[in-house]
Formats: sequence, structure tokens, C-alpha cells
Amino acid sequence: MPRVLVVGSANVDFTLALSRLPTAGETVTDGTLLVNHGGKGANQAVAARRLGADVRLIGCVGDDASGRAVRAALVAEGVGTAGVATSGAAATGTALILVDREGRNQIAVAPGANRALTVEHVRERIDDIAWADIVLASCEVPLEAVRCALELARRRGIATVLNPAPVPDVGLDFLQLVDHLTPNAGEAARLAGVDGDAAAAEILMARGARSVVVTLGERGVLACGDGPPYRVPAFGVEVVDTTAAGDAFNGALAVALTEGRERPAALRFASAAAALACTRRGAQASLPTRAEVERLVG
Repeated sequence: MPRVLVVGSANVDFTLALSRLPTAGETVTDGTLLVNHGGKGANQAVAARRLGADVRLIGCVGDDASGRAVRAALVAEGVGTAGVATSGAAATGTALILVDREGRNQIAVAPGANRALTVEHVRERIDDIAWADIVLASCEVPLEAVRCALELARRRGIATVLNPAPVPDVGLDFLQLVDHLTPNAGEAARLAGVDGDAAAAEILMARGARSVVVTLGERGVLACGDGPPYRVPAFGVEVVDTTAAGDAFNGALAVALTEGRERPAALRFASAAAALACTRRGAQASLPTRAEVERLVG
């Protein structure tokens, strides 16, 4: 069983489904509310677990009802939560998500306890890092904690995946610790400072990333790093809600790479997971099982 360690956020999500997204200053009514669990780290952990991996999460929640519910939900999924710290000073992270009929979304996040994850706590979980086949991280927790986890993994020859979302205003100065960088098109452009998916990927590899996978939504995936750049087409599905599609992709990619799949096959597997996540509402509620992904890959 692949062993995946995720370093990242855990939130409570309040998702409002609307006929359309509001413009600035506008109120759109007649929506429906879904309260769910999310956060990029927790989503990626659940995604990898449903796809057959043994998964542990390093993160932080508040000492509140939401934090206890998030932890209980992760345990119910089979995710190891010994590495999830509890902050008595900050509330559990909360996300407010608006989704329109086409599945497009707007997301605002109050990070709360996610920002309380410390380098010291990551170092204390060194046994989790040594246990892992691959370490998957994102940027909704402090960057110094992310850097620490990637450094500890690199010293032990453990593969690393960084989903650089959201892109920090200060940029990222530790790409040399990243084996697989997985931005979307906008994130790649912002990190590299140039438009154009391939050009941005080349710059990010020049800054240290060993490979770059740019996710392009309905346009599929651009992969750079092993020989000439190549594209993997997206799966055609009826999109309901794109929330957590990127997290499904990253969790699935970590699983597929750890299983030893060739990179094109791993990207196709990850793309199928992301496509299926778009067919259902919510974050973790939308994440597919392995049987569903294998069926779509066909």
C-alpha cells in the first residue's frame, strides 16, 4: 500500500450553490447551503486514502467543535491524525465557497489554526516523514513549515510533491526541494512572472523544480521535466462543482507515482480523479473512490 504523508490545511467549508456568481456589491438569492469538511491538506489526504493509500496528515485545527468534527471525519476515512495539532489560540480554518450552475466557484478562507502549524511540530513528526513513500504539501499553512517538511523528505530521499496553492505574495524560494510542482495555469504564470504554460514551466524548472505539471482544467494537463513537454487531455464530464478538483488531482498523482506508474499513466489517473470530483458538490464529499477512477480510466 502506498504511504502518503500530506502536510497542509484542514477547514470547515460552507458552500452556497447559486444560479450565478455575484458581481461586486451584488446579492444573489435562492441558493442552497452545504456544510462540509475541506482544506487543501485534508482534501488531498482523503483523496489519497480513497484511492487506496495509507495516509497521514500533518496540520493544525482549533480546540473547538469544528476542529473535533474535522478530526473525527478524517479518522472515519482512515487518515492518520496523530500529526494534526490542536491550537487553543485560533479557531479551526473556515472557507466560504460560492458555486454557480456551471461549477465555477469563488472561495474566501479564514485560515485560523492552519496558520498555527509550526516548524517545531513538523520536526516532531519526523517519524511520519521517514515512514512516507512520498510527501505532498500545499501553501495554506506557513511556508516555513512546508519548507521544513520538504527538506526533511529530501534528506531521506523521499519524493516530494508541492501544490503551490494559494500562491504566496512572497513567492517560493525552495523549489529546489520539489520533485513535482503542480500549479494551475494562473498559479504557474504568477510564480514564473510570465504568461504561457510551457514558458512558465521552463522558468520554474530553471529555479529548481525537477518537473512541473500545469493543470489546465478542461484543456487537460501540460507536463514538463522528463524529455519534451507533453499534454494529457482532460476527461469529458458534466461539471457540477470544481471545488477540490485540484486536490483530487494531487492526491491521485501522489498515489499513482508511489505505485510506480509511468508518468503519463499517473497523470491520466490523476486527471480522472479530478474530473470525477467535478461531477459532485462539495469538497471531500466529491472525492472519488479507486474503483470509480479505474472505471473512468478504462
